[in-house]
Amino acid sequence: MKDAHLRRVLEGRDHLLFDGAMGTMLQRAGLEAGELPELLCLSHPDKIEAVHRAYIEAGSEAVTTNTFGANALKLDGAASVDEVFAAAIACAKRAGARYVAADIGPSGALLEPMGSYAFDDAYDLFAEQARAAVSHGADLFIIETMTDLLEMKAAVLACKEQADLPIFATMTFEENGRTFLGTSPEVAARTLFALGVNVVGINCSLGPAALAPLVRTMLASAPCPVMLQANAGLPSVVDGRTVYSISPQAYVEAVEPLIAEGVTVVGGCCGTDPAYIALEAQALDRHPVVPRVVERLTALTSAQNAVVLRGRQVAVIGERINPTGKPKLKAALRASDWGYAVGEALAQAEAGADLLDVNAGLPEIDEAQALVALVREIQGVCGLPLQVDSSDPVAVEAAVRHYAGKALINSVNGKRDNLAAILPIVAHYGCAVVGLTLDEGGIPPTAEERFAIAQKIVAEAESYGIPREDVLIDCLVMSASTNQREVVEILKAVRLVKEGLGCRTVLGVSNVSFGLPARPVVNATFLAAAFSAGLDLPILNPLASRYREVVDTWRVLCGQDRGSARYIEAYASYQVSPAPAQSNAPAGDDGQASESAPPDEEVSPLEKLVISGNKGEVPAVVARMLDESDALSIIDGHLIPALDEVGRRFEAGTFFLPQLMAASEAAKAGFDVIRARTPAAEAVRGPIAVATVKGDIHDIGKNIVKMLLENYGYAVIDLGRDVEPQAVLDCVKAHQVKIVGLSALMTSTVAGMQETIDLLRKEAPDVKIMVGGAVLNAEYAQMVGADFYAKDAAESAKFAAQILD
Repeated sequence: MKDAHLRRVLEGRDHLLFDGAMGTMLQRAGLEAGELPELLCLSHPDKIEAVHRAYIEAGSEAVTTNTFGANALKLDGAASVDEVFAAAIACAKRAGARYVAADIGPSGALLEPMGSYAFDDAYDLFAEQARAAVSHGADLFIIETMTDLLEMKAAVLACKEQADLPIFATMTFEENGRTFLGTSPEVAARTLFALGVNVVGINCSLGPAALAPLVRTMLASAPCPVMLQANAGLPSVVDGRTVYSISPQAYVEAVEPLIAEGVTVVGGCCGTDPAYIALEAQALDRHPVVPRVVERLTALTSAQNAVVLRGRQVAVIGERINPTGKPKLKAALRASDWGYAVGEALAQAEAGADLLDVNAGLPEIDEAQALVALVREIQGVCGLPLQVDSSDPVAVEAAVRHYAGKALINSVNGKRDNLAAILPIVAHYGCAVVGLTLDEGGIPPTAEERFAIAQKIVAEAESYGIPREDVLIDCLVMSASTNQREVVEILKAVRLVKEGLGCRTVLGVSNVSFGLPARPVVNATFLAAAFSAGLDLPILNPLASRYREVVDTWRVLCGQDRGSARYIEAYASYQVSPAPAQSNAPAGDDGQASESAPPDEEVSPLEKLVISGNKGEVPAVVARMLDESDALSIIDGHLIPALDEVGRRFEAGTFFLPQLMAASEAAKAGFDVIRARTPAAEAVRGPIAVATVKGDIHDIGKNIVKMLLENYGYAVIDLGRDVEPQAVLDCVKAHQVKIVGLSALMTSTVAGMQETIDLLRKEAPDVKIMVGGAVLNAEYAQMVGADFYAKDAAESAKFAAQILD
């Protein structure tokens, strides 16, 4: 990189000041509600230049191009992506920007599995923007205001693969400390850093004081520089004007302590004008860069959760989604029945697994396609990080590319061709990898030979830029029945790896008992010995009670279970009974003993399926229930209570939007069976009309509300986006609509919401109105005259029930 200052910024040795809110300034300049601000780069470049120049005069070094929504979906033919980026970058350059930051915002679509937009389509959308930014001379990328970690990954990969420019990436978090789709700051920081993002951070949503705890989490999690572009608080309307609650002075007073703690890149988001940026420039001058040392730990993430290993802590990898020895899973994979694997994932998660191994290795199917489908479906309902397990590099790359988080790849080995095939994938996608201690000579019999292969794997990985904490070594368990002398060598090899390389270790525990009776006893005994030798991540069946007992006990003995709290809770009523000669537990699909937790007698099987989001089994269960019960009793006695329970968990923060939507889809599968068998039950609730208001083209939130309401059994009329007030009124009158749901994402379109509500109050005074959207809060809802503010989709269902039931 030629620019020395920017190089120091990326190394964390210098500050960088971004600009503030383009939208705020354009509204002051007279931007009309509904007008695409990106098109002003073509029609009124002087206005865009003036905004850039004002921020530059305030001290901004990096100027963000007016291209936040300049993607093919949102432009919708009004102009080409290349045209808008060319004009936007030219505006920034003419204004005198030191660094032109090509701005890339969300696609505006909801990605699979919750939505219908494919990951590859999102990638293509972002890649077009990245190519345009590079071709017209941008200096860096700023990918901002993302709420979906998978969509962020698509954008990062597009920028990485289309250009060689620094990538700054910020996500938007809500008051509960997570994004709209449930990603935490730690998950975002660890995933994006591993993926190769140069600077990670937070933008939008809340003021800097409210975001401070989340920023501190990022500072503790990301070895790279951290940035903050907060809002000037929450918006309100005074005398018809949108104003923000935090003054420039108060804003900078909240940002300055974070600069002192290590934030090196700052700027502003909604509501921040040049006055905010000028004060931030002064704050940066008062503080030298604070060196940060972030502990490098083995961390694996999903879109929602992180498994981070410290000290002697251990984590369990569930082994049951692997077709070896499992005829039911084999049959399901051949039939593309992903629901069976989803059920296994949920059962293992409930039994205490920390990660899940996912393997689709059958020679008669397209393994890459199947593995991608499994990853997509499992991560749609289960929040555990995944271990992508395949010997086919093509399948491995396809799966980790579509995975939302930092995956663990199983595996690489000491063979030269295998190292060359797998390690570039690990490096490019920011994964961790399991290294098997075998090479061209096979599996060596001694601990020292296994250790030598581990050394070679670690050295080769580091040559690709893969840090040692992301290389986990599997010393390969052999069956005691045929390789009895090697069992002790395996344990010795684990010790050598831990002491000599400092790497985390993995073992497939159940291999040790092949060919022996009472396999659970052998497995549990070996697991305890392996923990003592230094095993960190056992691959095992978490439904087996003996395994669970050993893991729970070890976590007490190594200090992971502080105060023995979890152990005491689980075993307070434990009674020791004579051990049988051989386990009487029911055999699993692979012949090993499996014991699931006792069923909850207060929750029916149908409710449990809906709560877990396991829609595959719902139709058959509902069909059987219809043979003995009427439709209404199934709806009111099982489906609705299950959705209500999911709503309670969502409000409590134990479930997030993916689980909410998965449960909703599971309930819909039940409603579909009921409608097919009893057509009279189809539309007894509603109707409800939903619309994104005039001037607003965003409809993700509205679409989620529609889906959830439909799955609660309401008839929903979707009027689409950018809907004229008269069209809403016409629908209300034509269909005798009881409730109208209105959505707005942009501050400038709240006026359209007000206009619609005013018309409905005049012409249809009996209709109830609920409103929602990123720019709204309870105060806004009251100001525009709504009956109810729905802060999320679950709230909309609650309101509908109050009015219609």
